[in-house]
Amino acid sequence: MALFGAFVAVAVGAYGRLHTPTGRPLALVIGFSSMAPMKAWLATAAAALAIVQLLSALWMWGRLPGAGAAPSWLSQVHRWTGSAAFLLTLPVAYHCLWSLGFSTFDTRTLIHSVVGCAFYGAFTVKMLSLRIRNLPGWALPVVGGTLFALLIAAWATAALWYFTQPGVPLH
Repeated sequence: MALFGAFVAVAVGAYGRLHTPTGRPLALVIGFSSMAPMKAWLATAAAALAIVQLLSALWMWGRLPGAGAAPSWLSQVHRWTGSAAFLLTLPVAYHCLWSLGFSTFDTRTLIHSVVGCAFYGAFTVKMLSLRIRNLPGWALPVVGGTLFALLIAAWATAALWYFTQPGVPLH
């Protein structure tokens, strides 16, 4: 399972490193004037949904203080917000890889590139973990927590950085 995740992470990174970046977007989501704000806002929406994922997982596992028992519908909320968050990352990652490539020109972009590739490897491991019976009780929370941490790290090293730069266009 971890080997599949490592393969995905390395394959994504290799593509980003070996592909000659185009420097331009393939397509923009309606309402955005350029690639950078589109990626920043889509990544921010994915990060917000990841926070819902974290809170719903904590509630379902009985780790959310003062929340009581999780309602039966919460697992569906968890599943759908996770799917939506992942789907929002796809155009972001595609444009990162196709337009910009695996960047190493400074520490922030190197960390972002590594963490972004690791995110897709961790996502692979999480999806495979959901199908394995008799996993140790700690495994799924660890995999899910790792996935959450990688998404937030990717967001912080790109979208958060973008939003904190002076004079950047926000749409």
